[in-house]
Amino acid sequence: MEMVLENTATEQVTDDQRTKIIRKEIQGSYKEFRTKHPFLKHQNAIGFTIFAVSIAMIILGAVFYLQHKISFLILLPWVAIWTSLLHELEHDLIHFMYFKKNKFVQNLMMLGVWVFRPMTINPWLRRDLHFHHHRVSGTQTDMEERAVTNGQKWNFRRLITVSDVLLGGILRGAIIRRDILASLKAGEITREQAYHFKKVKFYGMLPFSIFLYLVWYFFLGHYTVQFISNIFHLNYHSPAFIQAQFRWINPLVAILIAPNLFRMFSLHFITSNMHYYGDVESGNVMQQTQVLNKWYFIPMQIFCFNFGGTHAIHHFVVNETFYIRQLTAARAHKVMKEQGVRFNDIGTFKRANRFYESFDLAQAR
Repeated sequence: MEMVLENTATEQVTDDQRTKIIRKEIQGSYKEFRTKHPFLKHQNAIGFTIFAVSIAMIILGAVFYLQHKISFLILLPWVAIWTSLLHELEHDLIHFMYFKKNKFVQNLMMLGVWVFRPMTINPWLRRDLHFHHHRVSGTQTDMEERAVTNGQKWNFRRLITVSDVLLGGILRGAIIRRDILASLKAGEITREQAYHFKKVKFYGMLPFSIFLYLVWYFFLGHYTVQFISNIFHLNYHSPAFIQAQFRWINPLVAILIAPNLFRMFSLHFITSNMHYYGDVESGNVMQQTQVLNKWYFIPMQIFCFNFGGTHAIHHFVVNETFYIRQLTAARAHKVMKEQGVRFNDIGTFKRANRFYESFDLAQAR
């Protein structure tokens, strides 16, 4: 399945060779950029500063909202932007890019980026899942991307589960379980890996995520009933005990739940469509991702820190911080485009993220 393209000298160039060319150029750009800007050697300090400032800004927004100095419409994008930075930090921490020799601070940062993005899975459990994603990206056991709807047909079910990983797990749990068992039987994964997938499923969303999703469902249910009651003049009133709970539910939804769901929708929409799935050659980085950086993706890119423009770079060179990747993206994009990496392949939406056109859409689940 590996693509073989011709260069200007009519020689056959394989995807593996193209990958090496891209990696060499990106690594060179990183080295030159760090040499030009010596302050970047203080990687731990930079990472912790981003961590501390992001959390401080989220708290500041919450305080202003609770003091009625800003509205929810301002708070929502404010928290979403700062938590998108925390997501990038978590990703770097998963790859051990900060405080390698100081586990206390590293784990403190891991806890912090989780607490302020509490509807995500346990980052310590996600680490193995993410490393597995890099090894098998786009294949049946790539649970990290499949959990955020990669490979599904675009329909109402995919739309409502893009940011709702709990509902997505419930609706697609049987399918994913069957695929894991099939991969285990075929020898594609070990029993230890299958057990880890099971552990993530049962423990990954404790203690924060499940509680907050239940609060969110209760919030939606309550106000939906009220809305319907008002339309049909049913004169429905919740019991006093229920109404009292909204003294803490409403602020929690405004400060943490709604901004994180909004951010997660933006991130998961981008990542699930920039990754390919199902018909890629295992280990072929050229087929794993594309670059999504068209202007009409900007509204979502703002709230996932330009993930669509830079994450494909990470698949070629994993050991660099997110901010360096952002600052050197133009040079990386140039060589990636020259070597045949796809840019803005919008057809992925109708192909259920398959790499090739020739597949049966009915196979997408």
